[in-house]
Amino acid sequence: MSKKCIGTAKGPGESAHEYTFVTPDAERRVKHGEFVYYEAGVGGQARQILGRVTDRIPLRLYPDSFMADPSVPPAEVARMLGFHEQQHELFEITVVVMGYYQPDLGDFINPRVPPQSGSPIYIADDEMLAQVLTKKQVGQIGSAHIGSLLSRGPDAVPVALDVRSFTGTHLAIIASTGAGKSYLASVIIEELMKPHNRASILIVDPHGEYGTLQEMMGDTAFQADGYQPTVRTIRPDQIRVRISSMDLGDFRYLLPNLSEKMHYHLGQTYNATRHKHGDKWTLGDFMVMLRSVGDDQPTTDPDADLELEEDPTIRALIWRVNSLLGQSRIFHDFENLVLADLFQPGLCTVLQLNEIDQREQQVIVATLLRRLNRARMDTEKGLAGEQDETYLPYPAFVLIEEAHNYAPANADVVTTQILKTILAEGRKFGVSVGLISQRPGKLDGDVLSQCMTQCIMRIVNPIDQARIAESVESVGRDLLNELPALSKGQVIVSGAAVNTPLMCRVRPRITPHGAEDPDAPARWLAHFSDTAIADRKREQALPREAKRGSSRLFK
Repeated sequence: MSKKCIGTAKGPGESAHEYTFVTPDAERRVKHGEFVYYEAGVGGQARQILGRVTDRIPLRLYPDSFMADPSVPPAEVARMLGFHEQQHELFEITVVVMGYYQPDLGDFINPRVPPQSGSPIYIADDEMLAQVLTKKQVGQIGSAHIGSLLSRGPDAVPVALDVRSFTGTHLAIIASTGAGKSYLASVIIEELMKPHNRASILIVDPHGEYGTLQEMMGDTAFQADGYQPTVRTIRPDQIRVRISSMDLGDFRYLLPNLSEKMHYHLGQTYNATRHKHGDKWTLGDFMVMLRSVGDDQPTTDPDADLELEEDPTIRALIWRVNSLLGQSRIFHDFENLVLADLFQPGLCTVLQLNEIDQREQQVIVATLLRRLNRARMDTEKGLAGEQDETYLPYPAFVLIEEAHNYAPANADVVTTQILKTILAEGRKFGVSVGLISQRPGKLDGDVLSQCMTQCIMRIVNPIDQARIAESVESVGRDLLNELPALSKGQVIVSGAAVNTPLMCRVRPRITPHGAEDPDAPARWLAHFSDTAIADRKREQALPREAKRGSSRLFK
């Protein structure tokens, strides 16, 4: 490996794990986030002690007076005053020490030996960084190639996430609107569905952005040894939630602003219905029990206390439950989304929730996550056999878009608690979650802090930056300061899936991107195109009866 000396060690930095060096940096290679190293003897061996550049301060600048006249270059002023022309600038660089990489440990070891003053500092070459920055190499089983190191040329240092790490300890993708979070998420999904991973994925898609992933099917980039991925899209009109799979909290969440008496009767009815009918009951069973409920204990006799239906509280509760569930296309007596149809190795299921009320979205996700968690627990504990609907013999990864709507800060929604349960305990049973949000300030802090791999893109809002700083421990302050300056498609990756925090440029997607905003000016102009004008003229020329019949369709 050839060495490229880039500067000379000056002395220690402000903290014990920092040092500074001086460099002319004529080639402009020492950027924020760049990696350099010095050599030191540790345990009788010569080690290359890697570090990341965190600050860059110019040491030699023209006096301000040399720039008083913008039309005269400062170098010209210097020559007129008899100064020798500066050949180049000089910079003091601050480096945070990472240490030397220990392959058997899979981590960096900081020897706490600062470089001696005057020691040479080297720029780390591409081959070295490709071996030590990430835990997996591109194409290995359990790798997800998301792009390349930002401080180097495109594809010079590939960046691959360790899939086992982020599916075991959960993933967060955080970015402002338009920074590329859905694009990055789709790149990760593509990697998970490639032959060397063949994952089982469910995408909670509230805006219908992930339909283009269908094009993975039939694409040779995803095929090998007879394998090709399957992508299944479940549209809003295909979603079913069996009413008996909902818990009492779901009912109360879907029926807001209940009085205390309504809450009491609802709870008594729910518990009595489950006691009588077990895990399989219908809305009719529930309504019969609601009509027969007493002030103290519910009765299972539908003919008892029928006069209670005259109670305005009972009547109001009956009306609200009927209005909510009686005519619903989602909540059903017998039909349910079958877990075995949603989760299979090599299957990516896109659950489209657009056009569905937000409270109903949250209940759909909450019931699905509870069922998934219970199925994995029962299967791992041997409590579910192959014929049981709770049998799910493989791990599953759930990616949730707009996660702040499902685990909002300072708000009580039905999805928050099951998300916290899965984030805390799901890794034991093979249930992992990826959260995507454009507003981390609105995301529950406990939920965000339990995602141990973070992909953070451009964030400008100070509240969102503060939430990231307090919830994400693995990102240094120097990298957080870079958040507002990141361009679209640039991401800071940190946590369990990489060996050290790094800045990455996201690779191009293989499938088309489906999250672009409509081009309003183009559509406005298209209205005046020759084709559009001709179509309107043909419409105006239709016989009167045809027009009348057409208009009746919309009355």
